[in-house]
Amino acid sequence: MNLSPRRQAFIAGTLILTATGFLSRILGFFYRIFLSRAIGAEGLGVYNMVHPVFGICFALCAGSIQTAISRFVAAGTQKGKTVFQTGLVISFSMSLVLAAAVCRFAPFLAEHLLLEPRCAPLLPIMALAVPCTAVHACVNGYYYGLQKTKVPAGTQLAEQMIRIAAVFLIADIMTEQGRPITVRLAVYGHLIGEAAATLFSMLSFVLFPPEPQRQEEKSAIRPAFPQAFRETAPGLMALAMPLMGNRLVLNLLSSAEAVLIPNRLLTFGLSSGEAYSVYGVLTGMAMPFILFPSAIANSMAVLLLPAVAEAQSLGKRDQISSAVTMSLRYSLYMGIFCIGIFTRFGNELGMAVFRDESAGHFIAVLSWLCPFLYLSSTTGSILNGLGRTGTTFLQNAASLLLRLAFVFFGIPRFGISALLWGMLASEIFLAFIHLVSLSRKADFCWNAWSMIAKPAVLLILSLGILNALLSLPAAILLERLHPFFQTAVKIGITSVCYGGLLLLFHRRTGNK
Repeated sequence: MNLSPRRQAFIAGTLILTATGFLSRILGFFYRIFLSRAIGAEGLGVYNMVHPVFGICFALCAGSIQTAISRFVAAGTQKGKTVFQTGLVISFSMSLVLAAAVCRFAPFLAEHLLLEPRCAPLLPIMALAVPCTAVHACVNGYYYGLQKTKVPAGTQLAEQMIRIAAVFLIADIMTEQGRPITVRLAVYGHLIGEAAATLFSMLSFVLFPPEPQRQEEKSAIRPAFPQAFRETAPGLMALAMPLMGNRLVLNLLSSAEAVLIPNRLLTFGLSSGEAYSVYGVLTGMAMPFILFPSAIANSMAVLLLPAVAEAQSLGKRDQISSAVTMSLRYSLYMGIFCIGIFTRFGNELGMAVFRDESAGHFIAVLSWLCPFLYLSSTTGSILNGLGRTGTTFLQNAASLLLRLAFVFFGIPRFGISALLWGMLASEIFLAFIHLVSLSRKADFCWNAWSMIAKPAVLLILSLGILNALLSLPAAILLERLHPFFQTAVKIGITSVCYGGLLLLFHRRTGNK
């Protein structure tokens, strides 16, 4: 099968990001296991409460500018490096102001915004990470625009590895000294990881600068930076400002949800400790499992945006249609597989990894999110690549408002179950309206048998093969393994069967 160089670059980039994402998430699981046992479920809940402030800062100074840099570079601008430098100066300057503001008003933010005074000493530590994330976000945006993923992938891996190593080392020292391990350690770990990512990305950029992909960019004469900044900044910020507003509103809505969940659980009748424990189990134990396979969807989403933007600038509608169809097919393949895996093994995973029955219950229930979560991620990125950022913003905001309604009105009456229902309803709604919007912008192939029925049937066959293998006498060897590794082997067997059947069925279909 002959693939175009651009398609080869896209597939290679997706594979690199996916492999790195999986490795990073595997390391992250061990990190989560350690944190859950070191600071407890309640500590995880408090730790996750400071992330809304960081998310808002990221939306203002980093995320939107990263996307704007990526889109400018991918669309064929002759000033790719200048765009990156301009974005970096703007992003870093804004991050310094935001970090100073968070440090100055930490007690106010903790008490009146997060409704949890225990977050006050944690916010200044988290604020120091904001300038770091601004720098490596801009570097990654430049590389994504060029569809070169090695440096962003390496940055992600370096961040995770150094964070884990540093936290383990500090925890060992504290234990030897007889000092208690608190939530502050997790926040320091976040700061160390962001600093490591920044150092890695900047060293990579300086020591191994990316070569421009286009001849016109190589031959372009660049003016002095002050003049180039004045020429580039208005266009860059014209694209970034709507994205910034969109991200800010979405992060504010997400932050409102994070703050309201423990508060509404108190209204339901739980104590403060119970409320934060439930929140910690959900966000710190169950959701990482659900989001683990999204490394594939996220990798596709990151590269779909510049790829679609480039195809649109060149007027290649067939490439856009192919990208949409591919994202739908593989998002559903993966999402349906995850329903089967997490429904079948969710309780085993919760007990084996976190020794918590409620974590297993949450994993099994949240498994139904997977197809819609992965669909909305990839289709939303395609819409952004087509310049429909306003559409994605309104649709994401509507989805979050729907979930907030379940949180505000449902939790006091039904408890945490209302949040789970709300998450499912909002993801179904978001995936559906994204698809409706895409159908108006690009033609794509939708085949319910190929995309839904086929993977569901093959999943059932794979689980049947697993049960048959477990009934063999040799399966008794599994009982000698740790429960986690028993479950991992079962999931691995199911994965191989499912992937093999998909490949076999695809080849037979293609040969007809």
